[in-house]
Amino acid sequence: MALQDGRPWQLATNWLGLDPITGLAASTVLGLLLAVIVIGITRLTVPRLDWAQRLHIDLRPIAHDLQLSHIALIAFFSSLGEELLFRGLIQHWLGVLPTAVVFGLCHQIPGPARWVWVTWATAVGLSFGCIFSATGSLVGPLVAHAVINAVNLTFLRDFDPLAEPEA
Repeated sequence: MALQDGRPWQLATNWLGLDPITGLAASTVLGLLLAVIVIGITRLTVPRLDWAQRLHIDLRPIAHDLQLSHIALIAFFSSLGEELLFRGLIQHWLGVLPTAVVFGLCHQIPGPARWVWVTWATAVGLSFGCIFSATGSLVGPLVAHAVINAVNLTFLRDFDPLAEPEA
């Protein structure tokens, strides 16, 4: 049960059978690796693919005027709250895949890119959930979520896919 032992950030048993210290280390490494992959995919798709550009343009107003300190605070607190809620609490009740779907649906935005964003958030949420279940530590999903949010909010703020390329 999620809060039975008072630690929603740690599972008593995990898919890999890791002890808590090894699970923490593995979770952190997997979380950082996931962050690099998600950020890399974002950088590759937004300049090249129409659906990624539309999503970026729809999300860009969120980050348009943010200062770096605001981005850091948003990235930290949103990832902390979402990971404790979705992976630390809901995943214990629903399981990995249903929780990822709920996570994705909670990331709806208005506009034509809505379902692209829901699908993307579901896939990333599934990855967060698998890291948590595999290692027993919520640290990796927390780190991944915060890094992805911070770097991609900065990218949203600074990159305009409609701007003319510099010569």
